[in-house]
Amino acid sequence: MCIEQARRPANAPTSVMLPAASPRPVAICEHEIVERRNTEACLRGEISHYQDLLRQKDAFIDEQILISQESNHRLLNDLQIVASLLSLQSRKSANAEAASQLTAAASRVATIARVHQRLHSMDGAQSLSLKKYLVDFCRDFSTLLGTDQAIAVEGIEILVPRAIGIPLSLIVNELITNAVKYGTGRIAVSLQTDPKKGYAVSVANDGPALPEQFDPTASKGQGMRIIRSFVDRIGGELRIDRRDSEQGTRFTVLFGGSK
Repeated sequence: MCIEQARRPANAPTSVMLPAASPRPVAICEHEIVERRNTEACLRGEISHYQDLLRQKDAFIDEQILISQESNHRLLNDLQIVASLLSLQSRKSANAEAASQLTAAASRVATIARVHQRLHSMDGAQSLSLKKYLVDFCRDFSTLLGTDQAIAVEGIEILVPRAIGIPLSLIVNELITNAVKYGTGRIAVSLQTDPKKGYAVSVANDGPALPEQFDPTASKGQGMRIIRSFVDRIGGELRIDRRDSEQGTRFTVLFGGSK
């Protein structure tokens, strides 16, 4: 054993000499800094570009909303004018059949105007409360026709997509028009559940029942063709219940709750 080892205590720490780290070249560090700054500058440019695009998109959307609102307002006014002219012509017509057809046409145009107005008052909602919708709808209908026949909406509340609710309201419009034209007394619109399809909406009136030989699929009347078209569109089913004597007829549309 050498003298230095003998003099050092046994528990004394042992020093280990590590090789010195090689200094990083300054040129490489400067190059990385320049690259990082260039990357940050590119990112800031891209962000600014996309912010400009977003501002342009927002401005375009605002412009389209204004155009849509103006178009909707003009369309609603035009529909109301057409309905008023048709109604005026029906009152001036000396031909009873022509007057009836003009009144029906005025009713359909006015219905489209009401549907259009209600759609744009829903703030983009994709579903509607059908009973509440039909209550308002029937009240407007009574005001439009000026009829003494009461129109009552009964039954449960149903939440349905607009794709179903709007065709149903047009179907109800045609059925009520027929009830006013051919029936007497109270008209009842009913909303119920149905074990087969899910839901059912029906329109019934007092007065003479339909003849036994009446076939809705063979009917050439415009109103019945409209009804069948909308029933098919929602994947529904049309039923006709011929009641006794002067209890009139009940038309029922069976439909599902989604579309």
